[in-house]
Parts: sequence; C-alpha cells; structure tokens
Amino acid sequence: MNSQKKRMYLLMIFLVFSWGLEYIFAKQALTVMEPLSLIFFKYAIGFLFVLGVKLKLDGRGLMRKKDIPMFVICALFGEVGYFFLEYSAMDYLPVALVTIVLAFVPGLSIIIDKVVFKKKATGKMIVGMLLSVLGIILVIGFDYKILFQGRLIGYLLAFGAVVSWNLYNFLTASLHEKYSSATLTLNQLTCTVLMVGPYALGHLPASQVITPGVVGGILYLGILSTGLGFLIQVKALHVLGPTVTAIFSNLLPITTTFFGWLFLKETISFAQMLGGAVVIAAGYIVIKEKGRLEELSDD
Repeated sequence: MNSQKKRMYLLMIFLVFSWGLEYIFAKQALTVMEPLSLIFFKYAIGFLFVLGVKLKLDGRGLMRKKDIPMFVICALFGEVGYFFLEYSAMDYLPVALVTIVLAFVPGLSIIIDKVVFKKKATGKMIVGMLLSVLGIILVIGFDYKILFQGRLIGYLLAFGAVVSWNLYNFLTASLHEKYSSATLTLNQLTCTVLMVGPYALGHLPASQVITPGVVGGILYLGILSTGLGFLIQVKALHVLGPTVTAIFSNLLPITTTFFGWLFLKETISFAQMLGGAVVIAAGYIVIKEKGRLEELSDD
C-alpha cells in the first residue's frame, strides 16, 4: 500500500469520527432552532468554504441554464429533504437509531434498481438487501413497548430520509458527467441556501438562547462536516475509489452510537446493536458487490 493510500485511509477514519460527532452538535443546535434554520447556517458556511476551493481549482464557471431545474430538484431531495427529515427524526429517536436506519440506503438502492429500473441483482446483492431488512426489523422490533409513544414517527422520518437520499443519488447521476465535483457541490449548496434562506432568516431563534456552544457546533457542521468533509471525500473517491469510500460512510452508526452514549447519555439495547451490525454488514455486501459490477462494466 503506497503512502498516499495510507494517508487517505487515515483521513477517512478521521472523517467517520467527525461525522459521528456531527450528530451531537446538530442535536444540541436543534434544541434552540428549527431544522431548516440549522440546514441554512450549516450550508451557508459550507458554501463559503467550497466557493474558495471551487475558485481555486475550477475557475468561475457554475451551472448551465438548462441544468438549473435538475440542480434545484437534487438540492430539494439531497440537502433540504434528507437533512430536514434526519434532523426531525432526532426529536423522537436516539442518534444511534437514526444512523442505523440511514445505513439502509444501500439496501433500498438495490430494491429501486430492481423494481423501477429492472436491473438484475446478483445473489450477493439480494442477500445484502434481505439482511438489511432483517437488521431494520430487529432494530424497530425491540422498540415495540414504546414504538407508539413517538418513536414510530421518528422511524418514519428516518425512512423518509433514506428514500430522499436514494432519489437524490439517482437524480444527480446525470450531472456527474457534466460537472467537476467542486462545481457540482457548489451548485447544490447554492440552490440549498437560496431555497431555505428566506424561511430560516424569518425564523431566527432568540439571541439569548444562542450560546457559544451552539455557535461552535454550527461552525463545526459548516466548516468540518460540510467543507473539509467534502474535500476529504472527493479526494478519497479519486485515491480509494467509490466502493471503499462508500464502505467508510456505512460505518457511521458505530461512531454515532459511541458519541451519543458519551455526550448525550443515549443508550440502545443489545438487540438493536445487533440489528445495527447486521445492517452495516449488509451495506458492506451491497456496496462491495455493486463496486465489483461497476468495475466489470468499465473493462
């Protein structure tokens, strides 16, 4: 393994822990502001960060006029819809359970590919998808005693985020061939900030509830998670490839569970941890197999 790959593996491990900590700061900020307001401030800061990178790497070119509707739709599902549903789910569920449900994204992508696009699924993909469903059943099933005391709403919101992210992935695929990663990201950040800005600025929290901790958390979300996180992930795609990069992302429930326990005193049952492990393992199988098929199709 060369030194560049070693550095990239270390950076992706750092990023997985950073993303896990993001949920703690987000939950803290959501105690004093609405989800759409948090999305606005997070992406406004990220926009400034990515803008600097974009101007340095790709010049000033942005989006073509004919692609504006697609960028708006992608931002609606990928940034606004996904994070609104995810942040709203945190009102009802521990952050660990939210991220376990979000790890179902690869499993649902196989179902969409097969049902909507009539793509063939290999045996490993089907096994991975079935394991994902089994893991989710374990996670939700062991909440049966309190499921109808609010948690059901949380699970529905988290599943909505999974659907939203899958729609975003399918919609944005056509744009990857037309734009560089920096330009693509900046365009979506621009659409997101413009869409949620008017609402967020009209629903600002009272100044007395904005503590230094909340401000620091929002800066963390904007600079590290959105800005620096974007740079690390884009670099990882080039050095490690999309399959390995996606596998790292699928490990998020592990770090989130740890930080949720450490900082928020949130706990989940052993059975739910087992279900989460099944979902993560299933995601690994699906991502690995999809990566193998993509490599074969490129040859």
